[in-house]
Amino acid sequence: MSGIVYERVALIGLGLIASSMFWAIRRAGLATEVTGYARSQETRDTARRIGLCDRVCDDLAEAVAEADLVVLAVPVGAMGDIARQIAPHLKPGATVTDVGSVKRAVVDAVAPHLPDTVHFVPAHPLAGTEHSGPQSGFAELFDDRWCLIVPDENTDHNAVARLRDLWRGIGSHVEIMDPDHHDLVLAVTSHAPHLIAYTMVGVADDLRRVTDSEVIKYSAAGFRDFTRIAASDPTMWRDVFLNNKDATLEILGRFTEELFALQRAIRTGDGDHLHAYFTRTRAIRRGIIEAGQDTDAPDFGRKKTPK
Repeated sequence: MSGIVYERVALIGLGLIASSMFWAIRRAGLATEVTGYARSQETRDTARRIGLCDRVCDDLAEAVAEADLVVLAVPVGAMGDIARQIAPHLKPGATVTDVGSVKRAVVDAVAPHLPDTVHFVPAHPLAGTEHSGPQSGFAELFDDRWCLIVPDENTDHNAVARLRDLWRGIGSHVEIMDPDHHDLVLAVTSHAPHLIAYTMVGVADDLRRVTDSEVIKYSAAGFRDFTRIAASDPTMWRDVFLNNKDATLEILGRFTEELFALQRAIRTGDGDHLHAYFTRTRAIRRGIIEAGQDTDAPDFGRKKTPK
């Protein structure tokens, strides 16, 4: 799909997701002009240098002026303040959306600040890497990934359909979801796994002091994957956990129960339990591959570098 969906798009925050959105929008010709704004002068300078956005603005009001779509691509904890600042400058009939991985907290933080003359359609593209910053983006990031759109029952249907068309044009599959259900699903598929990865890498760091860096020197694939996840942006993930507290704690409680059961099986030598458990979890991996959300290549996601 290609063709103009919005005349002017404003990207607020110019990290991995926003920069990838720009390159994908440009690839498919989905907007006439894309403006961008970042809080840091250094980020704005970098964006200008690499040609990120048609116009990089030095203040929020200029960035959102006359925009048909405004994308909040900042940490979840900053979205409410950004919404308050841009509210007086939004074009009547414009759509405001976001790309945060928590939805209920974003709705509660952003919606009260927006005027009745604009549409708020929260969204979450399920794509990312461990890299951040304006230079980390690439057009293919969203190809064949999912974007979840999370409107409430009163949201204008045309505004939802238009945003869905944009994300499809960017390359994503799109699904509509309730915000609380979204937060529970993401606690399972993203938030708790990130916290576990951070914890495992932290444990390894403690062990590294004892083993004189052997943990790093002899890292096997499983630990390397943990470190890739744990390298994600610390500000973003701090805000995710603080703003999806209930769902994350619920899933971590279930994880703890499963972990205790596995500890008991190992302690008592219950090989049947372990084999049955690992067989069941292996099937989940096959399902992810069959759904087209990964491949079974062992080096998937690792860029080859010349030796």
